[in-house]
Amino acid sequence: MSGKWTFFTNHAHVLFCISQDPDMRLRDVAERVGITERATQRIVAELENSGYLRHEKVGRRNHYELIADVPLRHPIEEHVAVADLLSVLKPQVVS
Repeated sequence: MSGKWTFFTNHAHVLFCISQDPDMRLRDVAERVGITERATQRIVAELENSGYLRHEKVGRRNHYELIADVPLRHPIEEHVAVADLLSVLKPQVVS
């Protein structure tokens, strides 16, 4: 394999982590994604400013809400909502 790369951006990784646990601390998101906490804060701010997330302060922590019907940003995938992307990434339950 030449070089280390992934199919998804850090924005997608952060959004996925928050969708799995809306109460996850940004420090924990950063560790899981493999980026700095400051980079995670910037990404979350960008996602909020673009309408993909909103947060509510609960005590000393934030609770995040995913806005699932917002379309993806690139013209190639603008017909796909965030919820559609995340549904593909969720672990499948085998019965």
